[in-house]
Amino acid sequence: MLADGAVIGALRLADEIRAESHDAVAALHAAGVQVVMITGDAQAVADSVAAELGIDRVFAGVRPEDKAATVEDLQREGRRVAMVGDGVNDAPALAQADVGIAIGAGTDVAIGSAGVILASSDPRSVLSVFELSRATYRKMKQNLWWAAGYNLISVPLAAGVLAPVGFVLPMSIGAILMSASTVVVALNAQLLRRLDLSPAASTAAVLES
Repeated sequence: MLADGAVIGALRLADEIRAESHDAVAALHAAGVQVVMITGDAQAVADSVAAELGIDRVFAGVRPEDKAATVEDLQREGRRVAMVGDGVNDAPALAQADVGIAIGAGTDVAIGSAGVILASSDPRSVLSVFELSRATYRKMKQNLWWAAGYNLISVPLAAGVLAPVGFVLPMSIGAILMSASTVVVALNAQLLRRLDLSPAASTAAVLES
């Protein structure tokens, strides 16, 4: 507003940044992840949001058809890219990324292009994906070592490696042990159900690790 040629007031409009976004970016940084913003907004707007949240890199003024190319450029740098989006314009970039993560409340096109669908619109839900992936990978290694260790011991015994000293593993015992091994692996995998994947808990787990 002007009065006699002098500015006496101004009005500024801006989208409010979700409070959870600060924790999400901080947790991603704690996990060693570089956070990149790809947006069609003006550079000044994007820079303001990036500065408030601590985002590492900003690509502003990106047209919808160029978002996938921007993701591809990041991949050419040797980076593995996880893209989070919710709109029709994000669909090609979600498909191009190594991991496409769509917001469940987003468009059907975005959901169809992504490999992971978030049930929540909370940005911290991305950390839940990280926690589930890490926990699943740990269980896979545990079960692999259990299965490998079982076979390293049981197969030679079943083959009669200790027969010269009078020990032969009966076939019935071998069958029971094989079944027991399967049960142990299945029960160990079921422990994943105890994992708290709520956005707040996943974010706290990453920040504390």
